Amino acid sequence: MNIRDFEYLVALAEHKHFRKAAEACFVSQPTLSGQVRKLEDELGTALLERSSRRVLFTESGLQLVDQAKRILTEVKTFKDMASGQSGEMTGPIHIGFIPTLGPYILPLIIPYLKEHFPQLELFLHEAQTKQLMRELEDGKLDCVVLASVAETEAFKEIPIYDEPLSVAVPCDHEWAELERINMDQLKGRTVLSLGDGHCLRDQALGYCFAAGAKDDERFKATSLETLRNMVAAGAGITLLPKLSLPHEKRKDGVCYLEAYNPEPSRNIVLVYRPGSPLRSRYEQLASVIQSRLVQ
Repeated sequence: MNIRDFEYLVALAEHKHFRKAAEACFVSQPTLSGQVRKLEDELGTALLERSSRRVLFTESGLQLVDQAKRILTEVKTFKDMASGQSGEMTGPIHIGFIPTLGPYILPLIIPYLKEHFPQLELFLHEAQTKQLMRELEDGKLDCVVLASVAETEAFKEIPIYDEPLSVAVPCDHEWAELERINMDQLKGRTVLSLGDGHCLRDQALGYCFAAGAKDDERFKATSLETLRNMVAAGAGITLLPKLSLPHEKRKDGVCYLEAYNPEPSRNIVLVYRPGSPLRSRYEQLASVIQSRLVQ
């Protein structure tokens, strides 16, 4: 029994498919299948139901998968402790970003990180909040940069930036000539929003609902750019985060207005596991991101 066996077992539980699990572990399917069978022989218990065409774990198998995940997390912590004693910005780091933040923040920070920390190996991952938090908990990610939500409460947070949200309207809209807009004016209006799973959806709609607006149930955008293009097409109005806005007040058929009473915003934070020994590295990273955003 070795660490690699635990990795095979967890990969199989995640992918529910021998070939996909083998690809994720960079081994052949026979190798992975054979090692799992050897592990069963060594433990003296069946981990999988062999009669099924699908990958189904026995009750013992499911319990051991959970334990294997914990062991792999501890191994990751052990390696982090060995490599991070000095707190230097060196070696690999896997960072997660939500889709409504990554495309806009990365161009601001990557050139700086590459120039000032050339020995830092960056691995960037983009996914929705729930998936990122699962991967952070499982040790697949070192830290995540996202908007603070309930799912992040169990982790350590480093505040980075309070990002305002602006009202985006078509350029021929009645509000297009305004510089600012009172959120009360959204009362009775219908707003466009992102689809389920995007934390920004709930955050933006929270402000809109509080102002008396309602969600357009006919359409759910998959990205901020789709949302922006729907506004440009005259399909409605929405809230967009500041980092996603152009420098111009008007561009490509969309006009952007500052909002107040209250000013809608989201709290951008860097999140990491409470037991991670790399706190100083994450604090440096958060400081760099903050300095690039508020300059």
